[in-house]
Amino acid sequence: MIFYFWRGLIETLNYNVAIALASNSEKARSEMIIAPILIDFKRQNQEQINIFSGIDFSVEPEKGLNGTCDFLITKSPEMLTITAPVITIVEAKKENLNLGLGQCIAEMIAARIFNQKEGNNINTIYGAITSGTNWRLLKLEGENLIIDLTEYYLNQINLIMGILTASLTSQAR
Repeated sequence: MIFYFWRGLIETLNYNVAIALASNSEKARSEMIIAPILIDFKRQNQEQINIFSGIDFSVEPEKGLNGTCDFLITKSPEMLTITAPVITIVEAKKENLNLGLGQCIAEMIAARIFNQKEGNNINTIYGAITSGTNWRLLKLEGENLIIDLTEYYLNQINLIMGILTASLTSQAR
C-alpha cells in the first residue's frame, strides 16, 4: 500500500544513507537523503509542485527576511520562478534540529509575506527542519506558529511523506 507507493524512494535511501552518514557532512546529507526525498515528493504529486534549492529568497531585506533557502516547495509547476511557496525545508545545523528553528520560522514568515504580496490565497505555510535522518515539522497559520514536538525519523518516511502531502492537500481547501 503506502510502502509500495514509496518503494523506489525507500530503495534509493537504503543505498544512499550509509554513504551520506559516512561522509558526515551537511552537503552529503542534503544531496543523498533530503534531495531524493523531495524529488520523489514532486513526482508523487504529479508535477503540481516545484522544488527550489539554494536560491535567494529575499522578501523584505530591511526586516531581515533575506537569504538563501535550503529548499522551498511551491504549489505551482512553474520551474523558473517562485510563484506560491507553501513549504520551507531547512537543513539542520550540526545535526541539531533546534539550531534550524530560527531560519525555518523566518523563511515561513517570508513565504507568507511573499504570498500576500502576490495575491496568493495561501493562508498556511509549513516548514520542516531536517538532518536527513531526523525531521521536525512546523505550521504557520496566520499569526499562530505550531511546532510539532515529535521528532520523526527516516524509518518513518511513509509518515513524513504523508504529512508533507497532507500539507499540500490542506492548501486546496
